[in-house]
Amino acid sequence: MILGMDTSSDTMTIALFHEGVVLGEYTTNLKKNHSVRLLKAIASLMEECGVKPTDLEKIAVAKGPGSYTGLRIGVTVAKTMAWDAKIPIVGVSSLALLAENGLYFSGKVVALMDARRGNVYAGVYQANSNHDKMENIVTDSHIALTDLLEPFKESKEAILFIGTLTEQICDTVSETLGERAIFARADTTYSQASTLVKLAEKLDGELADNFVPDYLKLAEAESKWLESRRSE
Repeated sequence: MILGMDTSSDTMTIALFHEGVVLGEYTTNLKKNHSVRLLKAIASLMEECGVKPTDLEKIAVAKGPGSYTGLRIGVTVAKTMAWDAKIPIVGVSSLALLAENGLYFSGKVVALMDARRGNVYAGVYQANSNHDKMENIVTDSHIALTDLLEPFKESKEAILFIGTLTEQICDTVSETLGERAIFARADTTYSQASTLVKLAEKLDGELADNFVPDYLKLAEAESKWLESRRSE
């Protein structure tokens, strides 16, 4: 039995998975505080599916990048549950989860999340020849949107963008790539824990004590503190 959760963005999604079947999934895509909702949602889903904490064999969690606060909430809950139950924890890239929504697209898939000030968290993925697995072909990074798009300028291929598709981001992408830019439908722009648990099934995981999220950049408070130390 695997419990999976992702709180790395406004989306909060959890799922239970057992022997190839998603037993249940709960997903909201709201600007609400995950910290007061996540544990209640987990308890409710487990009760509805008739699953006890002792039934769990693995905990899966989106390990980032994403919202600094959101990541800490999901990772803290996942680590605590895995540590208490003495079971492995499996981390999956938040961008890889988004990219899975483009599994049946024939070209490159850019999974991205808004990182503010013209920057994004992004990774480039493409389905393998069997279209049963997404492969990361450009490592996840924190990057300026204009720099992300630069390598695609000379390409003639259509490129699918999935994730944070704000008006500003879409305008910049369209101005750079024109009709070659394809934007995912609204119902495929956020992650689903059902995808997370299916990916986690094939991964061994690690001890909760050793698990750390992938922030890809410092929190704003840390960055300002370091900058003040340099100026001194």
